Amino acid sequence: MELESFDLQNGNKVMQSYNHDEKFIHTFFDYKNESNSYPQRLEELSGRSFQRKELANVINSFMEPFGISEKAAKYIDELADNGVVVIGGQQAGILTGPLYSIHKAITVILLAEQKREELRVPVIPVFWIAGEDHDLNEINHVYTETSGKVTKNKYREKYILKLMASEAEYSHDMMTDFVKDTFRQFGETEHTKSLLDEVLEAVELERTFTGFFVRLMNGLFSEHGLLLIDSAYKPLREMEKQQFTGFIEAAEKIATMITCTEEQFDALGFGKPIQAENDAANLFYMHETGRVLLSRENGYFVNKGVGLRFTPEEMMQVANEKPWLLSNNVATRPIMQDMVFPVLTFVGGPGEIAYWALLKDVFHHFGIKMPIIAPRVSITLVTPQAKHAMDDVAMTIQDILSGKVQEEREQFIGTLHNERFEELLRETEISLESKYNELATVADLATGQLLQKNLEFHKKQLNYLRRKAEENLLLKHDVAIRKYRILENELLPEGSLQERIFTPYSFMNQYGKKLVQDLLNLPLKMDGTHQIVYL
Repeated sequence: MELESFDLQNGNKVMQSYNHDEKFIHTFFDYKNESNSYPQRLEELSGRSFQRKELANVINSFMEPFGISEKAAKYIDELADNGVVVIGGQQAGILTGPLYSIHKAITVILLAEQKREELRVPVIPVFWIAGEDHDLNEINHVYTETSGKVTKNKYREKYILKLMASEAEYSHDMMTDFVKDTFRQFGETEHTKSLLDEVLEAVELERTFTGFFVRLMNGLFSEHGLLLIDSAYKPLREMEKQQFTGFIEAAEKIATMITCTEEQFDALGFGKPIQAENDAANLFYMHETGRVLLSRENGYFVNKGVGLRFTPEEMMQVANEKPWLLSNNVATRPIMQDMVFPVLTFVGGPGEIAYWALLKDVFHHFGIKMPIIAPRVSITLVTPQAKHAMDDVAMTIQDILSGKVQEEREQFIGTLHNERFEELLRETEISLESKYNELATVADLATGQLLQKNLEFHKKQLNYLRRKAEENLLLKHDVAIRKYRILENELLPEGSLQERIFTPYSFMNQYGKKLVQDLLNLPLKMDGTHQIVYL
């Protein structure tokens, strides 16, 4: 593996400001992402109380069915004592979802190791799975690159209810067929059989999207002690009673604070990442029809779509007696996470950092500060095939990731045109028009109409010749043109960064399962730059 990095000019104004604008950071965050912030955050955490032993027991019971490595067991014990955490999370995608799920876990592990050494305190890596999310369309697919095209392959089982990923059970037969078909599209390599066998074993052992995701993630990261927890895990929900009651009591204030901050955020040109509303409750309720969002109306907590209507007292009763019926939305999840875990650092992607920027006042309302926010490592993997194509067409990785492949391809195709052939076609067309105009001068009205139709027919034939000549030309130079297609499909698929599209299994199928370990061994930079890894 070879590594290089550069500042990706991707037009993300939030990330540019977070990485370079001190006023932006001071306005929307409590800590700068720098070494000096860590002792301050440690001091703050030391003055707060956490249900450490209960949390450690919850994580232990959650992870036990998936297997707990010796290192993970040590970290759980440290968490029960005085450890702090670096935490990041993601939805439970099929085959771990896009590469950025792996990149986020890698960042959590590397940052925890780095801060453990620097601060001389137990710093523990934790991955929080958003199993409460119910939009299965966001996680039920895998992209593959075959026959020169990027294809979205969707798991086709239908779910009528808005089930959380942690409750949505898949058909073992359908998921087995889906995984096998996906690996067929990856292509057969020396690594395919062992990888496929591991994934199919996970399919068989689990029954939900979250369980499938956790078993794969644990298999990839267990030796690094990565602790995993599902936000929808019932014992965790039972630990969160007090926090839910706090959210219910402060629902109106939370909504007001977020909407005001988002207006300020939008006025500065950063948009509205949450689209906050003043009547939001910022909580979901598990109804018999599925997970539904609550809002506030005339002092009640409601969801008109399914006919829900709770008084604040009834909501408090739910929170205290059946907290597993409640779950957080994008606004309250970060607060809940920080109240339950001793969070030293939160690792997030660009979208997450944008909505965290709206929550400073809410954190302060509950008497706590926002943790240090660290952008996750952003990586593009360059296969030998893509590297050869880059060299052959003389394009840099910066050119490719800035979207210049199509322009370069069109310029290349422009150099291939047979100028003499085009010239003769134009001369033939002009000559035909001239001769047919002469014929028209001596023809009667009916014959003139026939001449015009006949001329149009000949023009169509000339255009047919032109198209065929172009097709033959492109076919003749297909090998060269295919190189541009390789670069687009592998490095900027669907016009997006590779890490947002492809599963890591498509690359492990070529490189081997040791891909994750080898990435962890690289001196990856956690400074907001984009990392390029040549496989």
